[in-house]
Amino acid sequence: MKKWLLALTLALFSLSAWSAQRIKDIASFSGVRNNQLVGYGLVVGLDGSGDKASSNPFTSQSMSNMLTQLGVQVPAGTKIDPKNVAAVMVTASLPPFSKPGQNVDVTVSSIGDAKNLRGGTLLMTPLKGADGQVYAMAQGNVVIAGAGAQAGGSKAQINQLNAGRVPAGATVEREVPTTVGNGQTVSLELHDASFTTANRVVQAINSAFGQGSARALDGRVIEVNAPSDPNQRVQFLAKMENLAVTTADMSPTVILNARTGSIVMNQAVTVEPCAVAHGNLSVTVTNTPSVSQPNALSNGQTTTTNQADIQINQDGGRMINVPKGTNLSQIVKALNAVGATPQDLLAILQAMKAAGSLKADLQVI
Repeated sequence: MKKWLLALTLALFSLSAWSAQRIKDIASFSGVRNNQLVGYGLVVGLDGSGDKASSNPFTSQSMSNMLTQLGVQVPAGTKIDPKNVAAVMVTASLPPFSKPGQNVDVTVSSIGDAKNLRGGTLLMTPLKGADGQVYAMAQGNVVIAGAGAQAGGSKAQINQLNAGRVPAGATVEREVPTTVGNGQTVSLELHDASFTTANRVVQAINSAFGQGSARALDGRVIEVNAPSDPNQRVQFLAKMENLAVTTADMSPTVILNARTGSIVMNQAVTVEPCAVAHGNLSVTVTNTPSVSQPNALSNGQTTTTNQADIQINQDGGRMINVPKGTNLSQIVKALNAVGATPQDLLAILQAMKAAGSLKADLQVI
C-alpha cells in the first residue's frame, strides 16, 4: 500500500517540463489582479458550541453593540453568555473586473474558543480592503466540510470544524478600477521569471501579429502593442492569450511535507548512482494489569499491579543500489525498493542531497 501511495503521489504531481502551454497559463496582464478583503463578524445559531464569555469578552461586547444598533437596549452590567455565538474573521478575494451586485465566496474562521461553527449563520459583515474602504457585504449560512462527535471523554473529528465557507456569501458593493495597459501598450508578466520563456513568448506574439508587436523588457515583463479601441483590444488580447508557447526547461525540484509525509517531484529530477540502506527500529510497551486477591479471613487487601513488558525490535537494513535515474519512473521504483515510508524518505532524500547524488532543489515545508 505504501509503495502504491508513494508512486501515486509522485505521479499525480509530476509536471510536464517541455510541453507547449497557452500564454494565459504562464503569464498575466499587469494590473489585472485579485484584491484581498477582510472583516470581523459574528456567527449565530450554534448548538452550544460558541465562545465562552469568561475567556472571550470581545464576543459579548460585539453582541451588545450589535443589539444596540438594532434598537435593543442592553442594561449596563448585563452579563451576556454567548454559548450559541462565535466571533469570526471573514476573508474573501475580490476578482478583477468585479461589479457591484456580483457575488463572491467568503471564508469564515473562528478567532475565539468556539468548538465548531457547524450549523451557524454569519450575520451581515462589511469586508474592507487595504485602504479601509468597504468593498463587499457578507452574510449567509456557513458550510463546514467536516464532522465530529464526543461522548464520555472520547472525541472523534474529521477535518477542521472551526473554519468554513459561505458560497456566494458576499455581495460586491464597490468596484475596484482595473486598467488593462497604458495607452497603446499592455504588459504581460510571467508567473516564473525566465529569459528563455520571455524570448519565446515574444517570438510567438510577433509571429502571430507581425514583427515589432512585442518586446521583452526583462526576464518577466513583456510589452505588447495593442489597439486603443476597447472592443478591438479585448479581441486582440483574447487571441494573444491563447497562443501556444513552449516554456523553458523547469528546474528540478523535490518538495517534502514533513507533517503529512507527502513528497512531490517534478519530471526534471535526476539521481546519480548511489547506495542506500534503511532499517526500522520499533519499541513495543505492553502493560498488563493483574489483581492480587488475599485469602479469606487473612485481613489482607485486594491490590492491583501492572506488569510491563518492553520489547525492542530492529529490522535488518539492506543496501539498495540506486542507479542513475534519467526519468521519474526509475526514481520512484528505486525509492520504493528501499521499503521506507514517505516520512522515512525525508531523511533519505536529505542524505542523498548532502552526498551530491540528488540533482534537485530540495524544499521542506
